[in-house]
Amino acid sequence: MADRDPLVPIPVEVRAKLAELELELSEGDITQKGYEKKRSKLIGAFFPQGPGTDTSGGQERRPPATPSSASRYHRRRLSGSRDERYRSDIHSEAVHAALAKHRERKMAVPMPSKRRSLVVQNSMEAYTPPDTSSGSEGEEKEDYEEGEGGEEEDGGGNRGEGGGGISSSLEGSMSMEHWISRAIHATSSATNTNTNSSTASSSSSSGSGAIARGRLAEVLAQHVHISAHQHHLRLHQQHQKHHKNEVSSAPPDVTSYTNNTAVVDRIQAEKTPVGDGGSPGLRQTPKYGNAELMETGDGVPVSSRVSAKIQQLVNTLKRPKRPPLREFFVDDFEELLEVQQPDPNLPKAEGAQMVPAQGEDLGVVTNWPPCLEAALQRWGTISPKAPCLTTMDTNGKPLYQLTYGKLWSRSVKVAYNLSHKLGTKQEPLIRPGDRVALVFPNNDPGSFMTAFYGCLLADVVPVPIEVPLTRKDAGSQQIGFLLGSCGITVALTSDLCHKGLPKSPTGEIPQFKGWPKLLWIVTESKYLSKPPRDWFPHIRDAGHDAAYIEYKTCKDGGVLGVTVTRAAMLTHCQALTQACAYTEAETLVNVLDFKKDIGLWHAVLTSVMNMMHVVSVPYALMKVNPLSWIQKVCQFKAKVACVKSRDMHWALVAHRDQRDVNLASLRMLLVADGANPWSISSCDAFLNVFHTKGLKSDVICPCAGSPEALTVAIRRPVEDGSVIPPRGVLSMHSLSHGVVRLDSEEKLSVLTVQDVGYVMPGAVMCVVKMDGVPQLCKTDEVGELCVCTVATGTSYYGLSGMTKNTFEVVPVNSEGAAVSEFPFTRTGLLGFVSVSGLVFVAGKMDGLMVVGGRHHNADDIVATALAVEPMKFVYRGRIAVFPIEVLHDERIVVVAEQRPDSTEEDSFQWMSRVLQAIDGIHQVGVYCLVLVPSNTLPKTPLGGIHLCETKQHFLDGALHPCNVLMCPHTCVTNLPKPRQKQPEIGPASVMVGNLVSGKRIAQASGRDLTQVEDNDQFLFLSEVLQWRAQSTPEHVLYTLLNSRGTTASSVTCSQLHKRAEKVAAMLAERSHLQDGDHVALLYPPGMELIVSFYGCLYAGCVPVTVRPPHPHNISTTLPTVNMIVEVSRSVCVLTTQVISKLLRSKEASATVDMRTWPPVLDTDDLPKRKAPVLYKPSNPDTLAYLDFSVSTTGMLAGVKMSHAATSALCRSVKLQCELYPSREVAICLDPYCGLGFVLWCLCSVYSGHQSILIPPCELEANASLWLWAISHHKVRDTFCSYSVMEISTKGVGLQTDTLKSRGVDLSRVRTCVVVAEERPRTSLTQSFSKLFRDLGLHSRAVSTAFGCRVNMAVCLQGTSSPDPTTVFVDMRALRHDRVRLVERGSPHSLPLMESGKILPGVRIIIANPETKGPMGESHLGEIWVQSGHNSSGYLSVYGDEALRSDHFTSRLSFGDTHSVWARTGYLGFLRRTQLTDANGERHDALYVVGALEEAMELRGMRYHPVDIETSVIRTHKSITECAVFTWSNLLVAVVELAASEREALDVVPLVTNAVLEEHYLIVGVVVVADAGVIPINSRGQKQRMHLRDGFLADQLDPVYVAYNM
Repeated sequence: MADRDPLVPIPVEVRAKLAELELELSEGDITQKGYEKKRSKLIGAFFPQGPGTDTSGGQERRPPATPSSASRYHRRRLSGSRDERYRSDIHSEAVHAALAKHRERKMAVPMPSKRRSLVVQNSMEAYTPPDTSSGSEGEEKEDYEEGEGGEEEDGGGNRGEGGGGISSSLEGSMSMEHWISRAIHATSSATNTNTNSSTASSSSSSGSGAIARGRLAEVLAQHVHISAHQHHLRLHQQHQKHHKNEVSSAPPDVTSYTNNTAVVDRIQAEKTPVGDGGSPGLRQTPKYGNAELMETGDGVPVSSRVSAKIQQLVNTLKRPKRPPLREFFVDDFEELLEVQQPDPNLPKAEGAQMVPAQGEDLGVVTNWPPCLEAALQRWGTISPKAPCLTTMDTNGKPLYQLTYGKLWSRSVKVAYNLSHKLGTKQEPLIRPGDRVALVFPNNDPGSFMTAFYGCLLADVVPVPIEVPLTRKDAGSQQIGFLLGSCGITVALTSDLCHKGLPKSPTGEIPQFKGWPKLLWIVTESKYLSKPPRDWFPHIRDAGHDAAYIEYKTCKDGGVLGVTVTRAAMLTHCQALTQACAYTEAETLVNVLDFKKDIGLWHAVLTSVMNMMHVVSVPYALMKVNPLSWIQKVCQFKAKVACVKSRDMHWALVAHRDQRDVNLASLRMLLVADGANPWSISSCDAFLNVFHTKGLKSDVICPCAGSPEALTVAIRRPVEDGSVIPPRGVLSMHSLSHGVVRLDSEEKLSVLTVQDVGYVMPGAVMCVVKMDGVPQLCKTDEVGELCVCTVATGTSYYGLSGMTKNTFEVVPVNSEGAAVSEFPFTRTGLLGFVSVSGLVFVAGKMDGLMVVGGRHHNADDIVATALAVEPMKFVYRGRIAVFPIEVLHDERIVVVAEQRPDSTEEDSFQWMSRVLQAIDGIHQVGVYCLVLVPSNTLPKTPLGGIHLCETKQHFLDGALHPCNVLMCPHTCVTNLPKPRQKQPEIGPASVMVGNLVSGKRIAQASGRDLTQVEDNDQFLFLSEVLQWRAQSTPEHVLYTLLNSRGTTASSVTCSQLHKRAEKVAAMLAERSHLQDGDHVALLYPPGMELIVSFYGCLYAGCVPVTVRPPHPHNISTTLPTVNMIVEVSRSVCVLTTQVISKLLRSKEASATVDMRTWPPVLDTDDLPKRKAPVLYKPSNPDTLAYLDFSVSTTGMLAGVKMSHAATSALCRSVKLQCELYPSREVAICLDPYCGLGFVLWCLCSVYSGHQSILIPPCELEANASLWLWAISHHKVRDTFCSYSVMEISTKGVGLQTDTLKSRGVDLSRVRTCVVVAEERPRTSLTQSFSKLFRDLGLHSRAVSTAFGCRVNMAVCLQGTSSPDPTTVFVDMRALRHDRVRLVERGSPHSLPLMESGKILPGVRIIIANPETKGPMGESHLGEIWVQSGHNSSGYLSVYGDEALRSDHFTSRLSFGDTHSVWARTGYLGFLRRTQLTDANGERHDALYVVGALEEAMELRGMRYHPVDIETSVIRTHKSITECAVFTWSNLLVAVVELAASEREALDVVPLVTNAVLEEHYLIVGVVVVADAGVIPINSRGQKQRMHLRDGFLADQLDPVYVAYNM
């Protein structure tokens, strides 16, 4: 066998008994206890029991020591239920050793958090076990899928044995209560740490969150050796308190894989031999972050299990990784990439160039027929009674026997009907050479043979395909494309199959998805016309026209048709006859699919040429009785049997029931998948058991074949059995580099390969390099096998380009000369030819994955995953391995169906072990491991996993997994080198460099403020209002609309003046204020706010506008109000009666201590008299009002606005927007800060235009309110926020027809300006323009404004400004603080829209934020602004003057060093366009990129969250919103999902892939949450820092949290 010699020799008969015993256990025919008893009896003599050995079985602990044969036998027992084709005991050993090494390293892997409902849903769903029977009876499971027939019963019964598995835990899994009570009664934290509980689910506890946090604190307390006493005490109290409502026992919440106790460490050290990589001494205990001691980025302590997990993840990532791969992919910034030399120590091929291997000559026998039809005619007439085919039913009884006479006459009948009975004489439906589909089930080979030979006799080309079971079979669409491309219009089928096809209500067979329209013809004799006596089919010699087309599924899921000519078909039969030494009247037992591959070649074609008798055993019978094929060999004394290794395994499992098995008659046992290296152990085990039943060792003949090259090689049956075929024990590491190295050191990561015999007669074989030019390999190099012979396919039907690459390959030697004058055919098999000419196959091209320049075979990865215990965890044969391309390299994805009874902990442990095993054995990381519920993966018609559909589902986010583990940190090693910032070049050099290269310094300005208007003589807004009240008392300044669109209230100049006077009087009377005192205004958006603002100005006070607390959410909104009132040092609060009442409510008092507040006055009942004298300010530089706002990073700041700045700002806006008393402007903005407040409260008074006020909160009740108001009032200019635009787009975007019918017309709108403090949201403004184009909105009307704290309005699209321009910049360059313009649609392009025209009186310069030097045009830098309406500075609370001077009074370090600038804190660039302004000068466009304080520094580059969020939102249709932030150098992505919870895990790989591909970043944590979790402020901006704090404090209630390791 493939094992090494055991340490103690065991006699052969004892080994055979042990093998039988194992099989009994695996089938459930013997109990665990019985097995242990019998086993110890058998091997007791050979293995003395050690003092500490525990043979009790159930909870045994298995030391990962040097594998002894006892442990090997024990493991082999466990593997009994495993897919035997992938079974290898030495491989199991290797997996154990790899896992033991990993346990030494003890990775701390945080387990994903799942919402309780998701855990329940996954575990409690009514799963259906994998389907083992379906419509077509004799289906065969393909490739990975080996039937589950024999293992369903003990799927859950035998779980105990895996409990101890390969874990190092001291206990098995415990119930929750036991765990808690043990924690409570623990005497010392150093003795009782359950090291294996690290995989507990973090949110599956059914108690309240408090007990979960208590558990976490308890465990972490143990883990960091802090005094556990208080934790136990608190836990005990919580336990008492919550015990009543604890219903089910949930696993403990432990988030560390690290065993931190001295005791366990000592045990571990004792168990691990020093030579195995383990350290014999005790290790220093790593101390991981404790939830109690965690801090946020700002140093705020939080108690949170999430932060503990993240800390753990950070610690995991700090560990030294495997050395990175040597290749980095090249992007446009070559200087960033480290080009390393290849490692000289990698294995390289050293042999001489191979010489093509020649097969023996094809000896032409005199009586060989000229073609197969002639052979059939000969046997049909000479020996009509000779048996041709015997078919079995599901009971193993012969269903019918087809003689050669019957086969001949029936085939002639089919041929006659095809030629003469379809269509008319003038227009036959089928002409010679046309293609016809053959649709026959796997249990009816007779009808298939009849139809196949009937087609050959009629000179039409049969195309055998699978029976479509449903209209939407996975991959059936591709079959349809093949039928369409072959021009097939007729399908032949059997009566039974025709009845079983899906039918429409009218009884017709529906058209399958992607299929052409077919005429279905039943080939049973009773449905066909009898040919006339004088009609004989024309039998032609074997020429070069097509005989049949065999379908083949490619790696990408496409289906190709391989055309086999008549000459190739005949030569192939002759070569097989010679190689297998077939003689007339031999009996052959066939278990394989007779429609394609080896089953077709031997059991349908070659058998007829040699008048053999084929006994066909259908798959349905094999499921019922796996021994049936052996019984048929005995019954018919068969000489040859064609099987797969799976059939041998099934026979092993079932052979005990059979006493009189005699296989002496077999001279050849053809193993169809013998080319798969993992079939060896089945062959060995089969020989081991059955050599006592007459099976000779030389009978087993593995062969290799492919649809393109037909049979490639076959091991010939040897006459004398003395020669043992050689084995190759190859190093997997060398194989991954394409080099053959025998593994002499007996390492564990080896692959044992058996030969598949010699090259076929009449063929030449060579091995060419896997990629690039087909150059001959060296003798010790693995490459693709190519053959040159007549007996291969000749083309892919209808695909000339692919045909040339596969069927017309010209191999060349190292000098570049062709090896042969004849072309070769690629076989799709990877292997090498030994010196003796034996062919060895190591894998398939289709299963090849090239990761980091190394080659790995999917089958090998599957074998390793299946060797991981507990082996019954995933369904055997229900596992798919495929590569996906992420970031210029292939990444390995493993998808498996898990058992329905698996717990979260089981799943996570199994996944962790699989990752470690694959890493240890193949030295390659798994990018993503996915577990799906049983029976949910797409299937092929034969029942196996449809690999391509599975891959597509994974990429589309449609797999709906129950567990996902991503490991991008270990796999993705080709990220660009982190950017090393160059030593700063001085600002002077930059300036000189710009001048030398002809770039102007990036600066621009708006037009001058020259002309003087009537009201420009006033320096104070209070004076302007008094002047308007006298000159135009009845002019309406403000109109407020309610949600129905009707006027709620309006106010004229004189009304506003009089009401403001009354407010001033009240302030003077009640609060005894002094000049310059601050007054907080707490009002909903409306008239009272405006009246109170001017009342404060009249009283000489400084107003502070504050958003009132939300009545439904006082606890979260009132603290912000409180903070502003405190920080602004307000001496009085003005508000309405309703809000005043709200502030006195119990809920408000519970949130904030209202006794510390200044007096609260409500302005609903104002005094009748007016103020005795109105305050007249003397100095325009004194404070007019305070502007408080919370930034997106959660910083609260108050900005001081002087009277002069306020007037200058109003004047700039008036000039830019051409605002006059005759104008009407609609405003739908929040009136509390920034430009929104200025437009709502100040501009109308200054300019005299009428403002139609629409409170944004009213849009919640009526989404079309704003658009309706614009149309109804015939407004030409309107201002809104992004949130208003979004509500309109989402709320009424699809109802434009309804709006049109209501008379909404937007054609009069001249400017629609979005007021924002961010980069313009191009996609939103474009969507808005497109959606409402039908209502007459011009796209050029929609534009954006830009303002910030230091200057409320820097840019604003005016009425006469040029249209806003959009440019496309390279996102990669932007990360390096460069601007590179690219064409629209180019990769990595990012659209940036200009932020409007620079306001009059504003100057802008772009400066380097670090050196403060001026930047050149089209260079990215910080936007600095100089203007009469700049803010005066921050309201200083703690006397922090340094911040003020830096933000508001900065000077350039070079160039114009005298001018004073204000720093906006935003990155952007200026670009001179080809457009001209109204004054004839070229227009300078300002493009805002993003806020400096929001930008994230990762890998030395600057990222803007919005770019990453845009990529994430595009990945899946169900992601509605996303926010990203960083935490401890980890990127965290929170996505809102508008779909069912079972889709939550689909988005994790997609989000990770997208961010890697587009931004070269690894997402550390993916949080999937419900819609509405991401906090948005009133300006429609995401509050990412609030979100971060909520996440770290575990307040989000996420559906799923994935920690990408």
